[in-house]
Amino acid sequence: MSGFADVVAGPRAGTAPGPGNVSAKSLEALEISIGRRVDGLLAGDFRSAFTGVGSELAQVSPYQPGDDVRRIEWNVTARTGIPHTRVEMAERVLVTWLVLDASASMAFGTADRRKADVAEGVALALGHAATRRGNRLGMVTFGPNEPRLKRPRQGRSALLDTLATVRREPGGDGKLAEALSTVNGVARQRSLVAVVSDFRGPRDWRGPLLHVAARHPTLAVEIRDPREEELVDVGMLRLVDPETGRHLRVDTSNEKVRRRFAEAAAAERRSLQTLFASAGVRHVVLSTEGDWLRPLAAFLRRSDRAR
Repeated sequence: MSGFADVVAGPRAGTAPGPGNVSAKSLEALEISIGRRVDGLLAGDFRSAFTGVGSELAQVSPYQPGDDVRRIEWNVTARTGIPHTRVEMAERVLVTWLVLDASASMAFGTADRRKADVAEGVALALGHAATRRGNRLGMVTFGPNEPRLKRPRQGRSALLDTLATVRREPGGDGKLAEALSTVNGVARQRSLVAVVSDFRGPRDWRGPLLHVAARHPTLAVEIRDPREEELVDVGMLRLVDPETGRHLRVDTSNEKVRRRFAEAAAAERRSLQTLFASAGVRHVVLSTEGDWLRPLAAFLRRSDRAR
């Protein structure tokens, strides 16, 4: 556990603040919560037609020389007087796909850290839990270039690959729609898909999201900054859209302007919540201000109880 905390909050290049320090208690809560979430969402759908080592009882059969004595079914043995062993249903490897926003808007942050820093922590935390017990993690990132695909891998190699990818500087105006279409094309077996983004800009990704969510349990992790929800009175501001380069002058001392901005931001948030709900996608919002790990773990615990 402490090793993973060191990876999340470890040395970084440049001046980027990173996802910040996380307590062992919060990390343990997340490990338990997301571990149950991954298992709960997928394990029931990944039963093989073959018998083998697993956790679900398929049948019992009379003991044969060479059978593993650790699998003796004592209740049946006592009832019949003949040694019987458990034959369990084999489980397939569980796969989690991480869709990560690395576009220029993720470099924005006016609170404790940037949106990209929160996304880094979320990606590593999800990856840590999703690669337990031989399960695999795949990743698609979108930003400066066309979506980059990392095929599903197991264990430490998958986490190190994730670390190298998420610590690249955000840039460009990559399309979430293309990233989701990539996942839809390569994720053949039923998987968990976690989309980590600020979901800013045009929503041309709704169609691809519906296709993905129809085939896979899908989680949307939305990352926001406080200044995207309300303006502070600091006089005249010159704003630049990092993805389009568009410039805009805003008089933040104007109360009407601040009110209209807050109303528009609230309407946008409500419409996004409605979109995810209609698609059957679980949705959690994390902020660049304060602790991002605790609300993520709490959300996953609530989702687990609601199943």
